[in-house]
Amino acid sequence: MKVHFIAIGGSAMHNLAIALHKKGYRVSGSDDEIFEPSRGRLAKYGLLPGETSWNPSNITDDLDAVILGMHAKGDNPELAEAKKKGLKIYSYPEFLYEQSREKTRIVVGGSHGKTTITSIILHVFNYHAVDTDFMVGAQLEGFEVMVKLSENTQYMVLEGDEYLSSALDRRPKFHLYKPHIALLSGIAWDHINVFPTFDNYLEQFRIFIDLIEENGTLIYCNNDKTLADICIGSTRNDLRMIPYSLPDHTIENGKTYIHHNGRSWPVTIFGKHNLLNLAGAMHVCKSAGITEEMFLEAVQSFKGASNRLELLAESSDTVVYKDFAHAPSKLKATTQAVKEQYPGRKLIACMELHTYSSLNKDFLVQYKNAMENADQAIVFYNPHALKIKRLPDINPEDIREAFGGTNLMVINDVEVLKNTIMENKQPDSSFLFMSSGNFGNIDLKAIAATLINNKS
Repeated sequence: MKVHFIAIGGSAMHNLAIALHKKGYRVSGSDDEIFEPSRGRLAKYGLLPGETSWNPSNITDDLDAVILGMHAKGDNPELAEAKKKGLKIYSYPEFLYEQSREKTRIVVGGSHGKTTITSIILHVFNYHAVDTDFMVGAQLEGFEVMVKLSENTQYMVLEGDEYLSSALDRRPKFHLYKPHIALLSGIAWDHINVFPTFDNYLEQFRIFIDLIEENGTLIYCNNDKTLADICIGSTRNDLRMIPYSLPDHTIENGKTYIHHNGRSWPVTIFGKHNLLNLAGAMHVCKSAGITEEMFLEAVQSFKGASNRLELLAESSDTVVYKDFAHAPSKLKATTQAVKEQYPGRKLIACMELHTYSSLNKDFLVQYKNAMENADQAIVFYNPHALKIKRLPDINPEDIREAFGGTNLMVINDVEVLKNTIMENKQPDSSFLFMSSGNFGNIDLKAIAATLINNKS
């Protein structure tokens, strides 16, 4: 097949392009901007476009498919040409479904924890030599790319995002996958620009449950009452329902241990939210024939997905983590996790308002007490992000009032942010940076190295 990617530089899109190239497809693509690591990965496989622009001449009559990324707008000139020629146009989740029609589809959905749970499943499968196709939203140790497609595997493991599929396909991505085994990690309102009310957001999860294949399996977090009510209240009497909850565990000297069947298993990941993620992943793996003991043996070596409570640097008395957390529930869970893991240390937690939801004044109230476990909380936002997203200016006082607490600082200048972080450098500290953005392009690794340096 010959396929063309409109917006090939996207995180998921460039990985799908590489996967199809490795499968033997003829792949071309275009974009108006391509950043690292997409640029380097595409170049490695000879897939980097010669120019960063849209060009209708890229859309030729011999294309078997055009794959449209979310970054491309509805008035994209290449999209217009593809429509004119009557070519088959897919969103990337739609194309992934087509690639997995004959496989057992495992889909991990939920407002939080999707990437981590999917990553744990893939790590355990890889450890026990269970070959599988997959799509995951972060780079994993031991995996070259984030998408793999082949002909002969039994399983396809998919991270099921609830955001829209493309400019043409306004369905949430996870509605397209039709799982045989589904996992839902929890529900906390997000994407206010797409789902303007909580009820509207909830409805997407009800639809997802209705789309599970007949006689399928639904694994869900029983600690989340909203989610549990939806699952228990489902009219799908044919589904095998499996609830999961927090596993038995202890924290000793900054190390977390899972206790199971009289044995203790040390794990690298920590925090109640991550232990719930682990419990959910274990049930998925059991559905694929991996015993609980085999799972716990494998998960000991799981170091986490990129940007998910990722350790940047540590010394004898200081740790520095970064996390993709940006929604209220994620902030609360992550700050609590770090505080519980290092209870005797001062926690300096810094988050960036970067998404459409977080930069919306009406949504800010959802962040009430989200960082209450931090000894020093810092909220950063970049005025440039507001301009790019065409959002109105935001008042720092509105942010301060929404978050609450007397230990909160609001900063909208990158240099002030860097200086404030350094002013908080002291022994016996934990630093936590949370964002889906990049804090105005500051070098977090360099800052982390400075924070753990005991020299003044």
